[in-house]
Amino acid sequence: MNILVLGSGGREHTITWKLAQSEKCGNLFVAPGNSGTAKIAKNVPVSVTDFPAIKDVVLNNNIEMVIVGPEDPLVQGVHDYFLADEELKNVAVIGPQKAAATLEGSKEFAKEFLFRHNIPTAAYQSFNAQNVEDGYAFLETLNPPYVLKADGLAAGKGVVILNDLEEAKAELKRMLVDAKFGDASTKVVIEEFLDGIELSCFVLTDGKNYKILPTAKDYKRIGEGDTGLNTGGMGAVSPVPFADQAFLDKIENQIVKPTIEGLQKDNLPYKGFVFIGLIKVGDDPKVIEYNVRMGDPETEVVLPRLKNDFVVLMDAIANQTLDKVTLEVDQRSATTIMLVSGGYPEAYEKGKEIFGVEKPMDSILFHAGAQEKDGKIVTSGGRVMAVTSYGETYQEAIKKSYQTIENNLKFDKMYYRKDIGFDL
Repeated sequence: MNILVLGSGGREHTITWKLAQSEKCGNLFVAPGNSGTAKIAKNVPVSVTDFPAIKDVVLNNNIEMVIVGPEDPLVQGVHDYFLADEELKNVAVIGPQKAAATLEGSKEFAKEFLFRHNIPTAAYQSFNAQNVEDGYAFLETLNPPYVLKADGLAAGKGVVILNDLEEAKAELKRMLVDAKFGDASTKVVIEEFLDGIELSCFVLTDGKNYKILPTAKDYKRIGEGDTGLNTGGMGAVSPVPFADQAFLDKIENQIVKPTIEGLQKDNLPYKGFVFIGLIKVGDDPKVIEYNVRMGDPETEVVLPRLKNDFVVLMDAIANQTLDKVTLEVDQRSATTIMLVSGGYPEAYEKGKEIFGVEKPMDSILFHAGAQEKDGKIVTSGGRVMAVTSYGETYQEAIKKSYQTIENNLKFDKMYYRKDIGFDL
């Protein structure tokens, strides 16, 4: 089967790496890809939201399946574009249709879905520039810290948590009136703060059936001890040590089942990955957010633990035969440490040569913001590379990743957190 993966990050390199291991994988393409995908697939210089250009790639290369990595093309309706086109409608697309992708495209839509289907989540209200005064009044009814979320897509940076009421009001004004996040913050959701420890649950669904992938926990803040600005993710651990079977059963019964049933009841067509951001409050899971694709860098620890043939798994989603599949999971832990450009998540320089990538090592390197240029691999983004390792325990796996970094990898102003897994 000829397959096209859309995206250019560590998540897409991991998906491509997993697909390439399958005997059922024919020609493999990634648009636009990175220096890692270039080694195992053919990169095509096409934007993930340029649907006509994607169509050309699909038709010219007899692509039979498209796996969508990032959220933007899904929220913009890439799946619907394929279904509406006579030449594309028989190509399998792994990723929800536009209506269902609104679960990530709009925080308000997601909260309404959660409340409608009695899925545990934080209390909330949403506001726009016209009723910003009501937003101030609502903030006054809450106890700190205050959680403000831009309604639309803001590249993982649209959530602000503040302890001071006046600061929270000023931030609400910045988001709504001053358009801090552009169109993404024309509406802002304010919700109660939930105190607990976060984790991620990944679900595969074919629209009728579902399979729950291994749990993972990622680390969003740039600074050690979970301090500083939010990032796309600085590292991840799988499985999550504190998620015992009783807790996993609660996640399935209180959250996963009603989510999949809710999609069907609301007629939201969904074939693909459901990422459920959770928080453990006491002994109970609550939903923080939905994403309509795999998380990054969680993909870099979840997929390496999956023993199944990934092409067979994706085919089962396309054909709605997921109930016939048994997931096989590696019992070892997997951890990943993200190497980032100095200055990230604010201004950073690109084009720094990355040394040591070709050395033999006891870890898997998943390239993210990295490209090949004149025979060298150079940085091209904020999050540059994910260093994934296996271990009998997560401590052993983390140690391996840190050893790999220290012994092999280097680029100018390289930064990484040295405390991934510290809170477990």
